[in-house]
Amino acid sequence: MEKTQNLKTRNQNLLPRPPIVVVMGHVDHGKTALLDFIRKTNVVAKEAGGITQSIGAYEIAHHSADSNQVKRITFIDTPGHEAFSKMRARGAKIADLGILVIAADEGVKPQTKEAIKILKESQTPFVVAINKIDKPNADVEKIKKELMEADVLLEASGGNISWQAISAKTGEGINELLDLILLAAELEQLVYNPEASAKGVIIESKMDKRRGLTAIAVVRDGTLKINDEITTASAAGKIKILENFLGERVNELSPSSPALIIGFENLPQIGEEFFSGKIDLAEIQIPQEQEQKLTVPVIPEKLEEPMEQKINLILKADVSGSLEALAGIIKTFPNGKIIDESVGDINDGDVKLSQNTNSIIVGFKTKVSKAAESLAKAQGVKIITSEIIYELLKSLEEEFKKFEEPAIKGQLEILAVFGKKEGKQIVGGRVIGGFFTGNSKVQIQRQEQAIGEGKIINLQCKKQDVKEVGEGSECGLLLDSGTAINVGDQLIY
Repeated sequence: MEKTQNLKTRNQNLLPRPPIVVVMGHVDHGKTALLDFIRKTNVVAKEAGGITQSIGAYEIAHHSADSNQVKRITFIDTPGHEAFSKMRARGAKIADLGILVIAADEGVKPQTKEAIKILKESQTPFVVAINKIDKPNADVEKIKKELMEADVLLEASGGNISWQAISAKTGEGINELLDLILLAAELEQLVYNPEASAKGVIIESKMDKRRGLTAIAVVRDGTLKINDEITTASAAGKIKILENFLGERVNELSPSSPALIIGFENLPQIGEEFFSGKIDLAEIQIPQEQEQKLTVPVIPEKLEEPMEQKINLILKADVSGSLEALAGIIKTFPNGKIIDESVGDINDGDVKLSQNTNSIIVGFKTKVSKAAESLAKAQGVKIITSEIIYELLKSLEEEFKKFEEPAIKGQLEILAVFGKKEGKQIVGGRVIGGFFTGNSKVQIQRQEQAIGEGKIINLQCKKQDVKEVGEGSECGLLLDSGTAINVGDQLIY
């Protein structure tokens, strides 16, 4: 009887909370433009390359059409680039509802299909926004057909998924879209207990030079207060500073508010649940994948020669989400090996680790300290950085291409051609790099362009047969090749 009464009392304390909404879809279909119009702020201009590259949470107030009330909605803006699929998936998991944005002039694309898959697997209810209806080649009926083929059945097309045609450029249909979101939220019956200890999800974390460890979170239940103890599976601390999404200091925040939290003693992992108050760590379940991630590898003073040749990489990024995405990309390169990864600017410690492990430092949206820059220049350590993910990937691909090219053992310049007979040629030259051995296959180059191949039949130095000739030595060669060799050509071994 007492338990029933307590449960009844708790239910009476429950209050409705605003929906947390994730915006998903293919790159350039207008996700950020939609949020930009809603918030009346220019988010796009703040992002290098015009692409949102870290999760952000924003709160808006909307005047509902079916009532005179102003209702809050929290949006989670997820990155559009394919490299950030993990972050997009995490965004859907912490959201109550989703908006699937599709451009009316393009249709269902690969990331559209991926977004549909994530929303369905995470069982996140969603509405569809068919964007860019202001375009002259917009075709809403075509989009409906393609969605049906992707197993997304819209209302009035044999299904129950709500949809709205919109233009993020002109604002047409956006108010109606927000009404649909609020209607869907009512059906979900979202509530919270204001007297409960707060809990929610960490959506970003980083090391701020000026402010120290900062975490961005979304509150899902209870009331988060200044001076609360706060705990995740990998971090703990006490809230010293609490800010809302506008950067204003507050004493408390209720669901579904985005929060900036300062007070963690170590950096929490993105995607983790947080709990306020005193929590027994044993009660917090750590996903298996995260347990593995939290294991810190011990880096030896000098890396042992690996059995299989790989390019060693040290990864740095501005925030945890970007770092995870970057690491995910590197793992798709078969010859890449991550030696270390961390959040923050590139420092001299990273350069020293690079020296000891023969690694390339890769930085995304990070700066290189003057000490690190000087040390790297002095020690010949390669650092690749970029503010734009596409450029960083291009630079990395070039490094991997160099790695895949066969190593040159020797380089010889032809100084004289003595004669040729039945495909065999007698030439003289000087080894200008490495060494040459008899019975070796060589590439013939003219003006740095490959023109043919051959095989060394005989190698002589000072008119004596030899097995090997080193750099700086002149020699005579009997070559088997169908390519006529000229003075000035080079043999590459």
